[in-house]
Amino acid sequence: MNFNIKSSPWSWVPTLYFAEGIPYVAVMTIALVLYKQLGLSNTEITYYTSWLYLPWVIKPLWSPFVDIIRTKRWWIIAMQLLIGAAFGGVAFTIPTAFWLQGTLCFFWLMAFASATHDIAADGFYMLGLSEHEQSWFVGIRSTFYRLAMIVGQGVLIMIAGNLQVIFRNDIPYSWSLLFYGCCGLFLALWLWHSYILPRPEDTLPRPEDTLPRPEDTLLRLEDKVSADEAAQPRTVEDIKNELIGVIKTFFQKEQVLVGILFMLLYRMPEGLLVKVSTLFLIDNPGSGGLGLSPQELGFVQGTVGVIGLTLGGIIGGMAAGHDGLKRWLWPMVCAITLPDIVYVFMAYALPHSLLLINVCIFIEQFGYGFGFTAYMLYLIYYSQGEYKTSHYALCTAFMALSMMIPGLFAGALQEMVGYRMFFIIVMAFCSVTFIISALLKIDPSFGKKE
Repeated sequence: MNFNIKSSPWSWVPTLYFAEGIPYVAVMTIALVLYKQLGLSNTEITYYTSWLYLPWVIKPLWSPFVDIIRTKRWWIIAMQLLIGAAFGGVAFTIPTAFWLQGTLCFFWLMAFASATHDIAADGFYMLGLSEHEQSWFVGIRSTFYRLAMIVGQGVLIMIAGNLQVIFRNDIPYSWSLLFYGCCGLFLALWLWHSYILPRPEDTLPRPEDTLPRPEDTLLRLEDKVSADEAAQPRTVEDIKNELIGVIKTFFQKEQVLVGILFMLLYRMPEGLLVKVSTLFLIDNPGSGGLGLSPQELGFVQGTVGVIGLTLGGIIGGMAAGHDGLKRWLWPMVCAITLPDIVYVFMAYALPHSLLLINVCIFIEQFGYGFGFTAYMLYLIYYSQGEYKTSHYALCTAFMALSMMIPGLFAGALQEMVGYRMFFIIVMAFCSVTFIISALLKIDPSFGKKE
């Protein structure tokens, strides 16, 4: 491998995927804590922030145009500058009278820029690396994306909490400083990548160059592409015809109805839980929450939780890779649903022990990581055949939609029935996951090590 600073992938692959993770965490997790501390109700928080999934839902519709307009390198650099500007916009509007409208506007801008950055970064990964290097750096890109999750959900939220201590609980000013810091971080990443990103001889786009998001470590080896395979630029008419073919064949697959229902419903309990669980951890005990400080939340959910999620995913991938998806489907269904009961326990017990809370969150996130493996493997299974990468992109759109729809009304449901009954309702919805999983027909050899 070449370790010259200007040509070695070590100089840009880690930072590129770190930059991919931070804005996603900002709009999906940090925004929850920000709005909770600024006084929004749970109904408003989950409704407003769930709409931020939309760019990832509709991402497949504009990803072909990233192929034909400029280069992947140009899109990466432009989107990082735009994300930095969006962070600055959030920071600027927090202390103003129009903080809600202003921050939502800039979070929307950040979400669309982040989704576009995903498209360009994953395509550039294949253009900028040889097939061997693509395989070698799969684990590196995944590691640095996970590191971004820990920094975003853990370190940044803890910094916000410490700033509130330093500035005597001046919440708007503390959050504004944090987002200005994120703005500076992305300006630094923009400058670094403007200098360091290679300029592949062939930067022309090709039809099937959009990789899945780096959460999925299972698909990456399947989609290695050499830069020598790059196609000539496509016209808008070419894209239109291909898009029609992609959508038509997607809905002609065997078990299409069951497949789409599985994509939408398998994670329904998690879709209800994911935002409300964070709000529960930081809400006042008088409102039924645990009353964690931002520092405690950052450690519990952003560090211990992410580690549990990552370990669960790794072990799930190893298990499915050894025995196949069909063999491990039901253990994974149980893993992604039954550990949710820890929230029922915490809602009734309201534990004061941070160690006990950490154990509960680790168990739930480990189970989710293990069970999520079945979901990602099924997306790969459903995408097999012609247009497999484009079909996978459509599957990930349904995946984002499966989180967006339950989140829209999760906060309203929680405020209607309280945290205790809400978590019991989540457990009841776990039955939906079992029912839809029972309808699947999966080749016993799929995913099994040959």
